[in-house]
Amino acid sequence: MSISTTASVSTHILDTSIGRPAGGVAVRLAARAGRDADWQALGGSATDADGRCKDLPALPEGTTHVRLDFAVEPYFEKSAKKQADAQQDAPASRDSGAFFPEVAITFAVKPGEHYHVPLLLNPFGYSVYRGS
Repeated sequence: MSISTTASVSTHILDTSIGRPAGGVAVRLAARAGRDADWQALGGSATDADGRCKDLPALPEGTTHVRLDFAVEPYFEKSAKKQADAQQDAPASRDSGAFFPEVAITFAVKPGEHYHVPLLLNPFGYSVYRGS
């Protein structure tokens, strides 16, 4: 059995304001090898109808830190009517579809481990954790 020398990453998004996956959210992946190293953009994907990114790029060998950038503003702009219907007590109008137009999550990784990082999202806040 061989031991992997790289980490791997997956993610999904749940829109907690409606209790459903957030499909169509663009996700960019970047990595760096060391705390003081420059970020290397690796590419991206978008969440599917189940809120999952199934084709994020592989991490290069030596990766110590990963950054996931979620472009959530277009998702909320596109689903603003659904959000208003689901959140009857939400403000009637906003300048933007979300208070946080982007969510950037940075975390440390170790070779050979898998990191699943779910994003729990709503128009006014978010939460993340290391899943399994």
